[in-house]
Amino acid sequence: MGRGRVVLERIENKINRQVTFSKRRSGLLKKAFELCVLCDAEVALIIFSSRGKLFQYSSTTDINKIIERYRQCRYSKPQAGNSLGHNESQNLYQDYLKLKAKYESLDRKQRHFHGEELEQLSMKELQRLEEQLDLTLTQARQQQMKKLMARAEELREKVHHLEEVNKTLDPKATNDETSNLVVDQTSRIQLHDIN
Repeated sequence: MGRGRVVLERIENKINRQVTFSKRRSGLLKKAFELCVLCDAEVALIIFSSRGKLFQYSSTTDINKIIERYRQCRYSKPQAGNSLGHNESQNLYQDYLKLKAKYESLDRKQRHFHGEELEQLSMKELQRLEEQLDLTLTQARQQQMKKLMARAEELREKVHHLEEVNKTLDPKATNDETSNLVVDQTSRIQLHDIN
């Protein structure tokens, strides 16, 4: 049988309050000692009772050394840089979480565009997806048509250029052919190769 959950509020009965303080103080001191032994940590614990009585624990012989070290770490200028680094790391972590959520959302949308995991979508979401797909298809067709028109125009210009080149070469070719034609005595036209 386990105990019920303890409500954290001030204990009104003085005797119960003192007993709870004594037990929890002992537990806290024990945990501080275990932390020191198991993890090789420097631990300093200071407790004042409601009557003003001091209880302390230190993993070293002098608690003042740990307190001084705490003051140096807490109030020195390098700590300000560390706290900025901590804040910066917190901001980076928040950015990471936002980007992760955005990535998951985009990945889900992409799967929906591929026709996957559609069962979980509502009717409105399916209609919105259909509209997006229609819009995407229309834009893809327009882009394809632009490229086909540009290619057709490019080929038209190439044909026109080749016709112009052909026209400039054609009169020259007809002059060369006529000079190679010789009418012989039998009234036949022969084409002679010029070497």
